[in-house]
Amino acid sequence: MNQRPGRIEQFRRFAEDPKVRSSLAYHALVLFSLVYFVRPEDFIHGLTVIPIAKITGGIALFALIFIVPASGRHKLTLELKVLLLLLGQMILCIPFASWRGGAFDTVINKFSKGVIVAILIYMVSTSVNEVRKLLAIQAGTIAALTVLSVLVHHTQDGRLMGIQKGILENPNDFAINIAINFPLCIAFFFAAKNFLAKAFWGVSLIFMMWGVIATYSRSGLLAMMVTVVICIWEFGIRGKRTSVLVSAVFIGMIAIGVVIITPNYLTRIESMVLGNIEGSGDKGSLAARQELLKLSLTTMVTHPIFGIGPGDFQSYTQSWHVAHNTYTELGAEAGVPACFLFLLMLVLSLRKIRRVRKLPGYESSEDIRLWTSALWAAMAAYMAGALFASTEYNLFPYFMVGYISAVYQIAGVAQGRNNPPPDETRSGDKGKYGNGAKRERELVWSR
Repeated sequence: MNQRPGRIEQFRRFAEDPKVRSSLAYHALVLFSLVYFVRPEDFIHGLTVIPIAKITGGIALFALIFIVPASGRHKLTLELKVLLLLLGQMILCIPFASWRGGAFDTVINKFSKGVIVAILIYMVSTSVNEVRKLLAIQAGTIAALTVLSVLVHHTQDGRLMGIQKGILENPNDFAINIAINFPLCIAFFFAAKNFLAKAFWGVSLIFMMWGVIATYSRSGLLAMMVTVVICIWEFGIRGKRTSVLVSAVFIGMIAIGVVIITPNYLTRIESMVLGNIEGSGDKGSLAARQELLKLSLTTMVTHPIFGIGPGDFQSYTQSWHVAHNTYTELGAEAGVPACFLFLLMLVLSLRKIRRVRKLPGYESSEDIRLWTSALWAAMAAYMAGALFASTEYNLFPYFMVGYISAVYQIAGVAQGRNNPPPDETRSGDKGKYGNGAKRERELVWSR
């Protein structure tokens, strides 16, 4: 009779321990990332009947609510606040949507997950190793999927497709996401400490270069060109790695040769400027995409405040095609305010990366330098690819916003025990930095 109150008290103390709660929330985030990127239901028969995505989304939401009281990071970064405003704008759009049910599903079941995950990454990733694990799940999954897709030759009309049944099955989305994760794989290659790890990332990089070409995706190629240029600058010139420059020249020559000898690929690239020329395999797609772009701009102008409803562009226009432009489609579906907030979030994230370089932690940690360069290249690749694809409801950009915010905070704490980032003081702090900052520094340095 006397043992039960003791057990309840023990459990209460266990649940109230900030470190324990932070660890539980982090593992919930890891589980969500694994399910989102790996998509086990695509490979394990019988899992399709289980709403795994909704279950893990609920776990992530629970983790966010559960960790807030225990986290020292009560004050969100500016880009995360903008992301919350974007969610609020989309919620306001639902009553004015042309198809309220579709808009509700898009906002609540798709977009809101990106918001939850971005905030959760920032709140629970308090060390470089924790960020590394999350990045490894994302980059490793995309790398492995690319290798497997190339090996099994999973194609449609001669174009490489992802072996998953989600967004990566589409050749254009697949190519863009390869480009986004390419710099992350480069960072893992340089950070690898043993031969097998370096071999995996090195082989994956070769397959990813070929994968973009094999998709015949022009938007993916542009995104890859952007990320390769930035990677050469960041890892080669800024990082003073001669091997990167030599490898870039060698691989570039091979890539040019592959493009030249690959049937119709050079013609397809030329069609980006010349339109539906013979051999491009377009079937009028360039003209159709131009019309969709004009239609999305017109819709945004005629519905400037609340748009036509998140996710409703295809049904409202009766085109049954996406606009193939993230920015104009978001403006058409959720209004000009949503487009502005989305662009502001991306710009603020790029600014946050630049500010990481000014923190002493950037100079003292090779890992922070690697991930800063990789995230900068990944975000630039995304912004380029988003010009030619509809990606506003995918979670990839919001994961990166969370990573950038977390890396900035970690770099600030790593500079010393008494100097957190100047613009990221926590609510509820006492004095200049207070007990909240002290608790977080103790948590980071203890890991």
